[in-house]
Amino acid sequence: MNESVEPHGTAALLVDSRGRYLLHLRDANKNICDPGTWSVPGGGREGEETAAQAVERELLEETGLTVPLEPFTIVACHGPGPDGPAEGRIQVYLGAWDGDADELPCPEGIMFRHFDAATIPFLTMCPWTKEVIDLHQARGLAPAAVPAQARPGGRALRNIVGVHLYLERDGRILLGLRHPDSAFAASTHHFLAGHCEQESAVACLVREAEEEAGLGIDPDDVELVHVVHVVDRPGGRPRIQLVFRARRWHGTPEVREPDRCLSWGWWPADDLPEPVVPYARAAVEGIRAGRLYSELGWA
Repeated sequence: MNESVEPHGTAALLVDSRGRYLLHLRDANKNICDPGTWSVPGGGREGEETAAQAVERELLEETGLTVPLEPFTIVACHGPGPDGPAEGRIQVYLGAWDGDADELPCPEGIMFRHFDAATIPFLTMCPWTKEVIDLHQARGLAPAAVPAQARPGGRALRNIVGVHLYLERDGRILLGLRHPDSAFAASTHHFLAGHCEQESAVACLVREAEEEAGLGIDPDDVELVHVVHVVDRPGGRPRIQLVFRARRWHGTPEVREPDRCLSWGWWPADDLPEPVVPYARAAVEGIRAGRLYSELGWA
């Protein structure tokens, strides 16, 4: 395919050895294409990228996966543009992956899940994704044989990097109460936090503080105060949680992502609310004790 006429959009349709499709639940309350629907990983080309380079980058950024992909089809799509609804084209690639969708990072959207073809009609689907899956079914392509032990990034199990904001005012710490429908830590108190995307950890912290709570932070006012290396269960996806203190900030915490956070509150460091995300509590205890590092969940 000539690069000059390649579609701007790219996407990866991943199928496991049981014939299930890896789908991504998109945010419902943002000005994005097909909000609140199940779709597949992907995104637009950047700079001089080819479609193949773009889909590999997007897949790695959104899922941590590096898997062989081959062109499958091109579909039309509709989404928001600067002057109203816009049309575009998406180059869809086909790949195979056997793994636990719950172990994938989710820096954008809500969650990843595997669904079989019989379940697809009952989901709120992104229209072009439904079209792609229907085409895959119509062609009768057999599921690829994928090793059951396949993991994100190939054989190496990549650590997810999380970034967290530690704000303290008059002996009280800022925590948010997460939404009861949140895929992670529902109805639980937690730091303002996010996953590192294609950015530095401090840049991620500054961005998340503005996006989630309307807080302005100067990168020069940030210092690393604790690291928690955590795993939820033996053999689970390891996560490195970086906790940064902002010495100064401007603005008052406000709920800007109501689908993820219900409220912000200042809590005494020695009397945290219940429940609190366990590694957040471990970080607070470590910071108060003057320790820089903790481990949690490792056998």
